[in-house]
Amino acid sequence: MQINSFQYYLPVNLIFGPGKTEVLGEEAARYGKKVMIVTGRRSTKRSGLLDRAKSLLEKAGTEVIVFDEAEPNPSASTVMRGAGIAKEAGIQVIVGLGGGSIMDCSKAIAFAACNEGPVFDYIYGKRTGKKALPLILVPTTCGTGSEGNCFAVLTDDGTKDKKSLRDNSVIARASIIDPDLMKTMPKKVLASVGFDALCHCMEAYLSGTCSQITELFALEGIRLIGENLIPVYNGLEDIEAWCRITFASTLGGMSINQAGVTAPHGLEHPASGLRNITHGRGLAALAPVIYRRSISSAPEKFAWISRLLGGTNETDFVSTLTSFLEKLDLRTNLATEGVKAADIDWMTENAFKVSLVSIQNHPKVFTEEEVREIYREALGD
Repeated sequence: MQINSFQYYLPVNLIFGPGKTEVLGEEAARYGKKVMIVTGRRSTKRSGLLDRAKSLLEKAGTEVIVFDEAEPNPSASTVMRGAGIAKEAGIQVIVGLGGGSIMDCSKAIAFAACNEGPVFDYIYGKRTGKKALPLILVPTTCGTGSEGNCFAVLTDDGTKDKKSLRDNSVIARASIIDPDLMKTMPKKVLASVGFDALCHCMEAYLSGTCSQITELFALEGIRLIGENLIPVYNGLEDIEAWCRITFASTLGGMSINQAGVTAPHGLEHPASGLRNITHGRGLAALAPVIYRRSISSAPEKFAWISRLLGGTNETDFVSTLTSFLEKLDLRTNLATEGVKAADIDWMTENAFKVSLVSIQNHPKVFTEEEVREIYREALGD
């Protein structure tokens, strides 16, 4: 590996390990006494985690209100509503409690509560943000790695643009990463988020801006997911395996913080922004199609990934990845996920509008017609 110049900056306090949720109250209380928990409507309530979090926060002397409207693929309108409530209540700390969408929503609420105007003005660079409320993130899924980066992916209600708010102010003051919390995930969710984490690691490694540090993180993340996700999906009850998958997810989030994502995420965001499909399933539909057309542009890197996933070299990478998806019951296509043939032109145009940087960051830079062909093939009908 050639050592070139690079810069790596990620000021996040990662508190990792089984049972670490217990420090939530003391961590949040460092930054203020009025706390808003941002979460979804169901999972943290059903698991009892929401009540546990409230108890820990109140025990530490904080006042707590709950905003439970965060949805999958969070919308800008939800963020602005939550930010308005936070400002009116004088909230000093945001606690994000849930999966990747909840963490993205939490980050954006923390940002929008401190910066006037529509949040998409900041995403498109029309305005520059100054700060955000302090954030404590408690992930309950091992997929997005949002606890380890400065991204918050949102969907604009009107245009259906799905794009990231990227600002260092939304890096968490502390991320409490407790593998015990992952065990309540349904198998379908585990497969989807686990593949998202794998894509983060693969895309960061393949990125044109991957640094030496990020390469180490990304390759280790691929290895850990390759060795542990399928056994855990099949019912292996081993806390060490859960720890490895969870750690890999965080490594993936940290990796894309520096290297960004590439074509799979760039082309998936228009699909899930338009049709509100599950992100990991959208990636599963697109990744094999995209990578089949990319291998000749980075054969050595695809060979490494293939070996880490149980293959031999770049020539069997796509079949190795496809087999991996089959073992997770995650083989799918865009039509199955709700995308229509009539959507292809809009998605292609939107990909070059919202994801141009990601498309250009890919080992092979696709043209608009090539992207249309990828969408057609991934549609599968």
